[in-house]
Amino acid sequence: MDFKKLLAYQKSFDLAMAIFEISKNFPKEETYSLTDQVRRSSRSVSANISEAYRKRRYPKHFISKLTDADGENSETSTWLDFALACNYIEKDVHTNCVKKGEEIGKLINYMINNPGKFGVKED
Repeated sequence: MDFKKLLAYQKSFDLAMAIFEISKNFPKEETYSLTDQVRRSSRSVSANISEAYRKRRYPKHFISKLTDADGENSETSTWLDFALACNYIEKDVHTNCVKKGEEIGKLINYMINNPGKFGVKED
């Protein structure tokens, strides 16, 4: 199976692309702070899931990279909170993105708790 077929990867990629589009409207003075941070963290979720999948031969590495993905997912939620507090995004946009992030978090945690279902050779 290709990592791009993983539901967590697909949903995190889609959310990162949505955040990219949303963040295009952030003020210019946020380019090297909030805009950059929320884009980086949202993209890191997918990147860490893909790395984890390629390291599935090594259970501890698999779980470690998925834990990194989960951390980046939480960071993205925090940056979205800042965007809302700064009035850069509407409440409904924030709520939608955060809900998607929570769903992604559940998928990642399922992978962490069930590595054998993703080709990891458990000891």
